[in-house]
Amino acid sequence: MNSTSHARARRRDRRVYLGGHPLLFGLLAATRGRPVRRIGGTLLVHGAEAYREALTRLPLDRTAAGTTGGAARSALAGDGGVLFDQEGGGHRAGRRDLAAGLGAAGVEELRARWQPLLAARLAPLAAGREVDLVELARELSGTVVCALLGSGADPCEVARAAAEAAAASVRSHLPGPRRPRAEAAAVRAAARLRDLLATPGAPAGGPVGPQDGSVASRARAGEAAENGGAADRPGPADGAPAAMLAVAAVNTTVAALPRAVAWCADAGLWDQATDEALRPALAAELLRVTAASPLLPRVAAADGTVGGCPVRGGDRLLLVARHAADAHRRDPDARRPAEPALSRLVFGVGAHACPGARLASVQLADVLAALAPYRPVVTRARVDRGAALPGWRTLCVRAAS
Repeated sequence: MNSTSHARARRRDRRVYLGGHPLLFGLLAATRGRPVRRIGGTLLVHGAEAYREALTRLPLDRTAAGTTGGAARSALAGDGGVLFDQEGGGHRAGRRDLAAGLGAAGVEELRARWQPLLAARLAPLAAGREVDLVELARELSGTVVCALLGSGADPCEVARAAAEAAAASVRSHLPGPRRPRAEAAAVRAAARLRDLLATPGAPAGGPVGPQDGSVASRARAGEAAENGGAADRPGPADGAPAAMLAVAAVNTTVAALPRAVAWCADAGLWDQATDEALRPALAAELLRVTAASPLLPRVAAADGTVGGCPVRGGDRLLLVARHAADAHRRDPDARRPAEPALSRLVFGVGAHACPGARLASVQLADVLAALAPYRPVVTRARVDRGAALPGWRTLCVRAAS
C-alpha cells in the first residue's frame, strides 16, 4: 500500500461524484476551505464540529421541501409517518423499533441470510470469471430488507423498485423549475415498492409474514418480553415506514459496497481485509472515505448558530458528511484508523444517527472477508448517473491472476 495506490483509488471514486452531479460537488469542493460558508440563504457545512452542532443543537424542520423527510413524505406517505419526517415521540419510537431489528441479535440473524448468498454469488471468481458487485449489492440489500420486514417479495425486484423510488424522488426535488411529471413518477414508484413489500411471506420453514416473522418484529417482541410489556407499536413493516426503510437500506448498500471494494482493490488493502483483527477497522475506514450519503440536506426550524455562523429559521443547510469525516483528505488505513467519533459522522450524530450503522459495518466486513482470498481487481466500472446516491451502475471484478 502506498500513496500512489490510494491516489488511484481516489481518482476512481471521484468519478461517481462527477458523473452524477458535477456542478454540485464542484461547488462543495471549492468551498470546503471553511468549516461553514453561507451562500445566500444556504449554509454549506463542512467542518466536523459544525456538522455535529447542526445535527445536535439546531432545531431542524423534518418536513421542509428539499430535505430527506420532505421528499419521503411527498413520495411515500403524503400524511407523514415515514421515520425521516417524524418529530418528538413518534420519531423516537420509530427509531427504537428499527434499532431493535438492527441490534446485535438482529444483525446476526440477517448474516445467516446473506453469508450463503455471498458464497454462491462470488463462486465464479474461483473459475476466473467476472462478478458484478453492483448486482451482488442489489440482491444482498433486497434480501436483507425482505428478511427484516418479513416480506415474501423477490429481493432483486424490491431492490430495483427501491432504487427507482429514490431516484424519482430526488428528481422531483432537485433545485430549479418544477418538474410536474417528476413528482407523479416518484409517487408511482413508491406505490410499486409498497405493493411489492406487502407480498405475503412463505409458509413455515421459509420467510413468513410481515407481522409475525420478520427480524424486526421478533426483535421487538423479545425486547417487549424482557421489559414485561407487549410489542404493540407499529413496526417498520407497516406501509410507508417499510418503503422508507427499503429505500434507505437498498440505496446506501448499492452505493457503498461496490465503491468500498473498488477502493480496497485499487489501494491494495487485501492484506488488511484478510486479517480478522484488522477487518472491522478496515470496513469502518472504507465506509468513512466512501460516505454513501455524502450530503445531508436540512432546513433550520429556528434561529441559532452553526460553527459561529448565524442561522435563521428557514435557512437551508447542506451538511457535507464526507468532509466532516475527513474523507477528502485522510486515506483509509486499518492500522491507523480515524477515531470512531470522526469515522461515524458519515452515519449522522445523536438523534439523527443512522440506526443501520452496525448492519453496514458488519455487512461490508463480511463482503471483504469473502473477497479477500481472491484479491480481486476491478475490470470494468461504469458510473450510475441517475442514481439517488453517488455510485456505480456496473463494477466488475476478477480474481487476481
